[in-house]
Amino acid sequence: MTPPILRETDSRGTLRSGLPDRYLTPDDIAEIFGVPVETVYQWRKKRTGPPGFRIGKHLRYDPADVRAYVTERESADAAA
Repeated sequence: MTPPILRETDSRGTLRSGLPDRYLTPDDIAEIFGVPVETVYQWRKKRTGPPGFRIGKHLRYDPADVRAYVTERESADAAA
């Protein structure tokens, strides 16, 4: 199942995948996946969630990497 925000449009501009055309924050990732923001930080620590990167002290996620992560998880779930 695709997370709901991946299908919605955003008034700030969106990519074809439905994700905003900007780097995503941990709060955005928590909203997309419907998990607490603490879970997003645990995923980062355990290297199990979508790949993120730091810009100074701020954690950000590239929408293309998030889309690739979702696609990869869908493929893995379909194969199982």
